Amino acid sequence: MKHPSTLMTLTAALAAAALSTACVSTGGTKSDSADSGAKPAATATAAPAGPKIGPGMNERGEVIDPRKVEAGYGQTVKGIDDWEGEITGKPVPGSKFNQLKIGMSHTQAIGLLGQPNDQGAHMTGKAWIPFYFGSDKYRYEVTYKGVGRLLFASSAGFNFGDMHLIWIIHSAAEDGVR
Repeated sequence: MKHPSTLMTLTAALAAAALSTACVSTGGTKSDSADSGAKPAATATAAPAGPKIGPGMNERGEVIDPRKVEAGYGQTVKGIDDWEGEITGKPVPGSKFNQLKIGMSHTQAIGLLGQPNDQGAHMTGKAWIPFYFGSDKYRYEVTYKGVGRLLFASSAGFNFGDMHLIWIIHSAAEDGVR
């Protein structure tokens, strides 16, 4: 038979874990609660929506420094097999990048474009979520000098060689080095 204090400690630890999980999973805010009768404060009128100029971009929407580009400043698109992605910058005239589609496999894209000037991979924060079996656990980036960059995301499950195009960055200023 187990010692009574060990059993009490284990029970208390399980109860605390259950309560903290419940608190985290609800994640509501005060405005979501039923007893909150206050209406949200009026928001100021927004400025007219114009093109967003992000880091590494100029006012014409061209990418002038591809290393500084951030997600959210390009055009969000839905591609092949419902993959969602982003296209940033203005295409270089005559570039094979114009034939790319969000959701293309890594093999298809590299087959179309040829070998990149530079390439590399990194894990994302999703790789560290316990029991996460979705996509985008790691990303693979390739660069093409004078044309731009491509980012591929891992597929769902345990298929580590299967990657799909999620971000196209058009940039004539690309130097080909990550």
